[in-house]
Amino acid sequence: MKKAIIYIIVAVALIAIVVIRLKTNKETTVNRVYQYDKEQAINVQAITLTLESVKNDISYTGTFEPNKETRISADIQGKINAVLVDVGSVVRKGQALVQLDNSLLKLQLQTVEIQIEGLETDVKRYTVLANADAIQGVQLEKTELALKSAKVQKATIKEQINKTTITAPFDGIVTAKLTEEGAFAAPGIPLLQITDISILKFTVNVPERELSVFEPNQEYALSADAYPETVLLGKVILTGSKANIGNSFPVQFSVNNSADLKIKSGMFGKVLPIANGMKNDDEKKSIIIPASAIIGTNIQPQVYLVKNGKAILQNITTSNRFQNKVQVSSGLTEGDVIITNGFINLFDGANVTISN
Repeated sequence: MKKAIIYIIVAVALIAIVVIRLKTNKETTVNRVYQYDKEQAINVQAITLTLESVKNDISYTGTFEPNKETRISADIQGKINAVLVDVGSVVRKGQALVQLDNSLLKLQLQTVEIQIEGLETDVKRYTVLANADAIQGVQLEKTELALKSAKVQKATIKEQINKTTITAPFDGIVTAKLTEEGAFAAPGIPLLQITDISILKFTVNVPERELSVFEPNQEYALSADAYPETVLLGKVILTGSKANIGNSFPVQFSVNNSADLKIKSGMFGKVLPIANGMKNDDEKKSIIIPASAIIGTNIQPQVYLVKNGKAILQNITTSNRFQNKVQVSSGLTEGDVIITNGFINLFDGANVTISN
């Protein structure tokens, strides 16, 4: 009996010790965990909005591409006797570029010409004999057909000889030399690359909401990054019908290069969405905010306004985005104060203090 009482007392004591320890651990944990005070003011950075004129500063980056570019190969097989141009050579349409060996074809041509000469003599002789009924008419017909076949063969060989001289298909510049004298040419094997940069294509990717900025057949001011002082006019010739992964559409311009062909294929450049390259000094000013100030989604962008010491969540509508700024079309007015930094723990209605 005494032992049972002792066991009960020990068990109760152990339970009491465990309960006390758990309570102590809970209090320690609660004390260590950070308890956020929603009434405490949050330190943020903010700006006061003013009207800005920025349309003339908006630009789109793109790449210059050649109007025409092709790799030239031979139409027939043959040994290359001479490559008449080098990389950088300016060529004209029809100019000889590569000469293939045609010595055997010329010998074949001489053989056929001799056959034609003999057949023409036979035709004249057989014509006289046939008129005198000295030979059958079928013999004359066979000779005439043989003459026609020989003339077709002559024309074929002459065409093959012409194809041994490879010419430029259009005016341009040799931008790649892919063969040398003594090599073997065959159909489908590139020998030279010709590029026409007298007229260039310039392509930019434009967000869906900004496609209306560019009108078909309208001219806009362009410049290459390497030569910003050279302003060219580009006409819109294509607006893409399918968006890319970034939900933007390609807009392509046709651009006449400078007289000295200063702009090269592959150069980066910019286009200003200003018709005919003319700036409009009467443009209305609008609200411009840093892109970092926007929260929410692309469908419904939002910013935090500061009113009476509190952060107020405000829906906005944006129009243009350029560099690290966004043009706001509605939701904000001049004089509004918006938060640009310090969004940690920030919520709608939070108390805020603005730091310099």
